[in-house]
Amino acid sequence: MKVSVFGLGYVGCVSAACLASMGHEVIGVDVNQVKVDLVNDGKAPVVEERIGELIADVVRTGALRATGDVREAVLGSEVSLVCVGTPSEPNGSLCTTYLERVTEQIGAALAEGGGQEGRHTVVFRSTMLPGTCLNLLVPILEKYLGGTAGADIGIAVNPEFLREGTSVRDFFDPPKTVIGELDPASGDAVAALYAGLPGEVFRVPIPTAEAIKYADNAFHGLKIGFANELGAVCQALGVDSHQVMDVFLADRKLNISPAYLRPGFAFGGSCLPKDLRSLVHAAHRADVSVPILAHVLPSNSDHLQRAVELVERTGKRRVGLFGLSFKPGTDDLRESPLVELAERLFGKGYDLKIYDANVSLSRLLGANREYIETRLPHLAQLLAESVEEVLEHGEVCLVGTRDPAVLSALPHGDAPVIVDLVRLPDAEARRAEPGYLGLAW
Repeated sequence: MKVSVFGLGYVGCVSAACLASMGHEVIGVDVNQVKVDLVNDGKAPVVEERIGELIADVVRTGALRATGDVREAVLGSEVSLVCVGTPSEPNGSLCTTYLERVTEQIGAALAEGGGQEGRHTVVFRSTMLPGTCLNLLVPILEKYLGGTAGADIGIAVNPEFLREGTSVRDFFDPPKTVIGELDPASGDAVAALYAGLPGEVFRVPIPTAEAIKYADNAFHGLKIGFANELGAVCQALGVDSHQVMDVFLADRKLNISPAYLRPGFAFGGSCLPKDLRSLVHAAHRADVSVPILAHVLPSNSDHLQRAVELVERTGKRRVGLFGLSFKPGTDDLRESPLVELAERLFGKGYDLKIYDANVSLSRLLGANREYIETRLPHLAQLLAESVEEVLEHGEVCLVGTRDPAVLSALPHGDAPVIVDLVRLPDAEARRAEPGYLGLAW
C-alpha cells in the first residue's frame, strides 16, 4: 500500500520504517526540515535500537522517503497515518493542537483531489481520549474535505503499543493490534497495513480503541507504583521485596491473570479490606508513604457510593436488592459491600427489600446472625422469601448477584428500573432499554 505518515518522532519514525520494510511505499511527513533531511539521507531522527539500520535500508531501496509537503504526501498515498504528539497542557488536559492542524491539512489536501484512486483512509495513531476522533477530528476533516466520513473518506483509530528502546521489536511482535473503525472498509485498510504480523487483532468501535491505550498505560503506571510502594514497605519491615515479588509473580491464576480485572461492584469480605488496612497501618508506623495503597479502600468506597447515586437519580423510593453476601456461593456477610449498600439506602429512608438465596434468617447461625444484629439490626424485616416478592416491591431493583433464579425472573422494559452491579449476561442488549442502568458500563 501507499502510506503517508505524519510526524517523524518515535512513533511515526518507527511506524514509517517498519511499514516500509514490510513492502509498503511510505512517505514520512514532518514540519521539522532537519528530520525530513535526516530520513532522506538514510539516517534516523531518533535514537532507538535497530532503527538506524532499518531506515538506511528502506531509504536505499526507495521504500521510504520524507517530505514537508502535506499535499504531495496525501495525494500520493491511500492511507494517512497520523502520529503527531498529544502532550499535556499545564493543567493536565490533553493538547490536541497538532492533531487538529494535521487533520485540517489532510482534509484540505484531499479536497484538491487528483491523488490515488479510491477512498482515502485517515488513521489516527496518536494517543487521544475517547471522543476526540468522532467529536473533534471528524468534524474538522469533513469541513475541510467537504465530504462525509465513512462515505467519502475512511476513518480509523490505531493506537500503538511501542516501548521506547524496544519499539522496532514491539512493532514486529505486537502484544495485540487494535483497530477502531468507523466502518468495515476503514478497518480493512488498517488490517491490510499489518497483514502477516503476529498477535490477536481487535476490531472495535473508535471510542473503545481510544480508551484501550489509556487502560494499558494507567495499569502499567499502577503496577510500577504498586511494586515500588510494596518494596518500600518490605524494606522498612526487613523483608526482601524481590523475593516477595518473585513468589507473587509466580501466581498466574490470581495475580498475573485476568482475575479481578473486570469492572463490577466494590470488593469486600474477610480478607481484602482487613489486610489492606493492616498493611497501610504498618507502612505509616514505619514512616513509609504509600499513597496508592492508602487510597485503595477510599476508592472502593467511592465506587460503592456510585450505586447509591444511581438509585437517587431515579427519584424512586421503593428499592429491591438482589444479593447480600460479599461474593457468590457463600453466606459470608463480613464487610460485604452489599450489606454496606443496604445500610446506606436504609439510612437514607428508602423502602428496602432484600433477597439472597444463601442468606436467610432460618439458615443464619453464629457469626452471621451476630453480624446482622450488630451491623443492620432491621435486616430481619428487610429480607424477602422470594425473587418475586422483591420484584413486586421494587420500583428500582439493584442486581448484585448472578443467581440463575434472579436472572431468569428479571423483566425487560422500564419497570422496574434495573441497576446492574454485576454486568448481567444480557447487559449489552439491556443497555438499549430505558429502564436499565449499568454501574460502570
